[in-house]
Amino acid sequence: MAIGIDKLSFYTSEYVLDLVELAQRRGVDPNKYTIGIGQDKQSVIPNYEDVVTMGANAAAKIIDNDDRQQIDLIIFATESGIDNSKSSALYVQKLLNLSEFSRTIEIKQACYAGTFGLMQARDYVANHSGKRVLVIASDIARYGLNTPGEVTQGGGAVAMIVSESPRIATINSDSVYMSRDVADFWRPIDRTEAIVDGHLSTDIYKEMFLTLWQRYKEQSGRTIADFAGFSFHLPYTKMGKKAFDQIIDEADEIPQGRLLKNLKASQKFSRQVGNLYTGSVYLSLLSLLSYAQDLVAGEQLAIFSYGSGAEAELYSITLQENFFKYVPANETKKELADRKKVSVDQYEQIFNSQLLDSHENVSSDHPDADHFQFLGWQNGERRYK
Repeated sequence: MAIGIDKLSFYTSEYVLDLVELAQRRGVDPNKYTIGIGQDKQSVIPNYEDVVTMGANAAAKIIDNDDRQQIDLIIFATESGIDNSKSSALYVQKLLNLSEFSRTIEIKQACYAGTFGLMQARDYVANHSGKRVLVIASDIARYGLNTPGEVTQGGGAVAMIVSESPRIATINSDSVYMSRDVADFWRPIDRTEAIVDGHLSTDIYKEMFLTLWQRYKEQSGRTIADFAGFSFHLPYTKMGKKAFDQIIDEADEIPQGRLLKNLKASQKFSRQVGNLYTGSVYLSLLSLLSYAQDLVAGEQLAIFSYGSGAEAELYSITLQENFFKYVPANETKKELADRKKVSVDQYEQIFNSQLLDSHENVSSDHPDADHFQFLGWQNGERRYK
């Protein structure tokens, strides 16, 4: 039975920061940002957005009445959870008017959780014929103003519907994965910003990719020649290239050129959005599907998912007939192009205006808009519309 990604969508906030302007304000050579780590712009998340609204806004683009009849499992992956008890999936269920006769669950393991959610969805559909699963990966990357990690902030959500006979790609049963207790990145429950050792995180990322790649080849019998492209978790785009450079010489000259070209295609959206943790690798996939000019049905793509702390997985997907018809390439490009540019001063004000204290009855500074919004706190309860 073919099971995989039937629908795919992306959402981020309406505000964007130019990282050249941020570099100038911070007294840094802009090339350090645009070339050194490979980032051009960064989504800025206002206080009327959170992981729930972004996840719901992403999913709303692909949910139809048939989905409402068939979806009975909602998996919400995030490391920016809004409650230590209540699942973000419950809020999404209500906002999207999905059936109460559903399972709603939130999962966490740094940036890796979206991939685990996708694998759980595949297994669920395999055991429940005719059912569909909504998987949402939504996050806000916060490191603080004027910190080393500031340039790798961002936010957004990717929503996917997993089903039988998928129209975009099947998820192949060839995963290899590993976990190790590493202090490269974490966020204690009493902190709103993450603690990160950037150099260690990069080293572990590269090491886990190389280890899993060798294990994948041994277990599957496949080589780099079997793939038309790779998608990586991209906290910043240069990180994926650093990992890929370790194996690119395994390809012959002509396919090597194609793989490198498609690697750049997989980075384009992330260069404009920044880090969205659990959704980052699937924004990379969406970017690859949107910008690569030579992908055809039947070809396979490799996906490397990494979550600090640390856990990683490498697996493949197979593109389906006419997959490009169901990839929201133009819609995503337009959404990013239409964002409103904010100054560094405006960005700092937005960053500091987040409504993080549930003890205060307060409303967000939301405009009159059609999409889902976080309205603020009332008696310790989050309110949405």
